[in-house]
Amino acid sequence: MGQKKDLTGSEKSKIVRYLAEGCSSLKIAKLLKLDHRTIKRFIQNSQQGRKKRVEKPRRKITAHELRKIKRAAAKMPLATSLAIFQSCNITGVPKSTRCAILRDMAKVRKAERRPPLNKTHKLKRQDWAKKYLKTGFSKVLWTDEMRVSLDGPDGWARGWIGKGQRAPVRLRRQQGGGGVLVWAGIIKDELVGPFRVEDGVKLNSQSYCQFLEDTFKQWYRKKSASFKKNMIFMQDNAPSHASKYSTAWLARKGIKEEKLMTWPPCSPDLNPIENLWSIIKCEIYKEGKQSTSLNSVWEAVVAAARNVDGEQIKTLTESMDGRLLSVLAKKGGYIGR
Repeated sequence: MGQKKDLTGSEKSKIVRYLAEGCSSLKIAKLLKLDHRTIKRFIQNSQQGRKKRVEKPRRKITAHELRKIKRAAAKMPLATSLAIFQSCNITGVPKSTRCAILRDMAKVRKAERRPPLNKTHKLKRQDWAKKYLKTGFSKVLWTDEMRVSLDGPDGWARGWIGKGQRAPVRLRRQQGGGGVLVWAGIIKDELVGPFRVEDGVKLNSQSYCQFLEDTFKQWYRKKSASFKKNMIFMQDNAPSHASKYSTAWLARKGIKEEKLMTWPPCSPDLNPIENLWSIIKCEIYKEGKQSTSLNSVWEAVVAAARNVDGEQIKTLTESMDGRLLSVLAKKGGYIGR
């Protein structure tokens, strides 16, 4: 039998298994019909082991260099550890050491997403805050839409996994697997909705007003005359909301002039219902949950909304006085949520 130079992966696996069973190299050669010298050479090479790694002396970081690194991290948000160290002219430091040093003085964070605010936007936000500073916000109905996808945000599918355990498989689908559009409102300590926009319907002025006719109006007509007289309706400046058609429709329902709140541009941070959306999304996407159908994700939204009690909603609506003061203090700047 001629000597074979290379062994396949399958042959190597069989040799290891036969060795574990106590077979000799000669017996393995007969079982696999291979040259005995090939088997012996494979066993010898496997037993030699790897060469010991030569430890290189690690570069020591001085106190002066640590101060430079701290200043660079403050001046270069979202920069990599390599970029920060290179800006300080500190070389020869492995990534693990760089990260360990930065961990004591900084955190890995994602950039915050917020709408752009120019000078005009800030002036309009200040004017809005001054106009409504003395308003009783318990009579304001805060409304908005939210799109909920089957998969949820990718960054939320993270968490601790025990040693030796594998991470669960997460489906990858285009556009987050699709989703549903949800509308809701909050007033004082009451949640209005949520209501689901029919699948495939694009909200333009006509469909938005028809949606309010089928959902919001049913809730509104049950309220007392004094409630309707004092209620202020809030909606953002989406084209379907701010159009002449929608404004005229609301006016026919008695929601006009001072009963329809003017809204400053680029101001989701001023709408307390945005915080409600965050509460609901945290619930439906916790532990990286994914939904299998549009109906199942809608059911998850309804269940999460039921768990939001009146005290939570009241906390959100009562936060408006503080938000207005923050807008004025920041001269119309973004206040966060």
